[in-house]
Amino acid sequence: MRLLITGGAGFIGSHIADQAIARGWSVAVVDDLSGGRRENVPTGAEFFRTDIRDLAGLQEVFRQFQPTAVSHQAAQASVSISVREPQRDAAINITGSLNVMQCCVESRVGQLVFASTGGAIYGEVPEGTRASIETTPVPLSPYACSKFAVEKYLECFRKEHGLNYTVLRYANVYGPRQDPHGEAGVVAIFCNRMLVHEAVKVFAKRTTGDDGCIRDYVFIDDVAGANMAALEGRIPDRILNVGTGRETTTLQLARQLKVSLNSESEIQFGPIRPGDVERSLLNADRLVELLGPTVAIDAGLERTAQWFRQRLQH
Repeated sequence: MRLLITGGAGFIGSHIADQAIARGWSVAVVDDLSGGRRENVPTGAEFFRTDIRDLAGLQEVFRQFQPTAVSHQAAQASVSISVREPQRDAAINITGSLNVMQCCVESRVGQLVFASTGGAIYGEVPEGTRASIETTPVPLSPYACSKFAVEKYLECFRKEHGLNYTVLRYANVYGPRQDPHGEAGVVAIFCNRMLVHEAVKVFAKRTTGDDGCIRDYVFIDDVAGANMAALEGRIPDRILNVGTGRETTTLQLARQLKVSLNSESEIQFGPIRPGDVERSLLNADRLVELLGPTVAIDAGLERTAQWFRQRLQH
């Protein structure tokens, strides 16, 4: 397997690179380092500093490396930035993805895995329910719209060009190496602040002082593992939710991390943030059926807290 990972210097992409190299695959990383870090790229992976919006540059990467499979993780991943700068969001997430697809077709790539969003694409998930891939998407932000658009483009490319793809709709991904500025950056933000005993803020779900928004937090190892399974042909589904199916409030998250980090940070309460979905929870039954149980939130947060603690000590 010759695997090219776009966004491979980022949080999720670098974990996929680690797992691919551990399997003995040839790995190349494409990243413009706008969000990723060069030190995240594992030893043994080729590195190309290229922006996916640069079609000619991307075509040259494909020509040099000649991938047999592509894991497309590069994205503008912030909902708030997408609201402020929808053109930039579309340029990276839609035009950049079309460039990746075009290169895959030109290079006759056998499999493309696309990182979509389960956390944003379904919109508000009513109490007592979990969003499944049969749930009609209700994208409420430019970010969610751009991800959903790419899913539709992929199906066009499959029909027109025979491009084989798998869409993975991620819940809120967390774990070691997480960037505090990403879509689910709250875990990284809390870890960084709690390690130096600074106050953390739980933004309201409906009224200031409540437990905060409800999310499905999925550990990075499960996300990288789902990518590996899709690349190896172990996921027959065209679209798969990658989550846990278990809900966690922001306050639960803060309390758990405070214990894990032995922190004296004060937990404060803030107002509703514009654009925040109140409740997001995925139906992950099919993922568990195919790949086995996911990492429990307490175990995942413990491992994440340990990583942030070690990083501070160094």
